[in-house]
Amino acid sequence: MPIAIAPIGREMKIVRILVDEKTKKHLFNLGITIDAKITVLSAQNGGIICLVKDGRLALDRDVSTKILVA
Repeated sequence: MPIAIAPIGREMKIVRILVDEKTKKHLFNLGITIDAKITVLSAQNGGIICLVKDGRLALDRDVSTKILVA
């Protein structure tokens, strides 16, 4: 399921990232990689705030629909 519709407060594992290589490299530098743990803290208007490792990140609607979690 895309992280945009993941349940709030539940730790999930990233299984696939469906973006171009430039964006994938940027996300990798932020800690968003395959098998990384991610928790959605809040979701509003398609954008989400998530917890990755020890930092909070804001993802827009386009990117959050292309990160798949399980």
